[in-house]
Amino acid sequence: MLLYATDLIFTTRISAEARAQGARLEIARGLTSMEGRLADSPELVIVDLDADDAVAAISAAAATSPRPRIVAFVAHVRADLAAEARSAGADEVLARSAFVARLPGLVASLGQPPA
Repeated sequence: MLLYATDLIFTTRISAEARAQGARLEIARGLTSMEGRLADSPELVIVDLDADDAVAAISAAAATSPRPRIVAFVAHVRADLAAEARSAGADEVLARSAFVARLPGLVASLGQPPA
């Protein structure tokens, strides 16, 4: 699992959930770091759309082979940014509150075949 984020609160929350479920998490805080970590073929990429270059990070992940599942989260009032993320290749774009609620299930789905 790869996280592209700069927000310390969400990074800590996601890290704690990954630890609790025994999942491996790598964190990228910039686009160059993200591109380098995509070579490790993460199964899931989580993108905080408030991070700089977040849409470019989604495009980079979507162009990777094998293609990871890409889940982005954003404030619910940023419909414009959510639409950009979908166009760039995000599989799901969730409001922050929905993302927090679904986080345990996202982590638990690692290693499971797609539904």
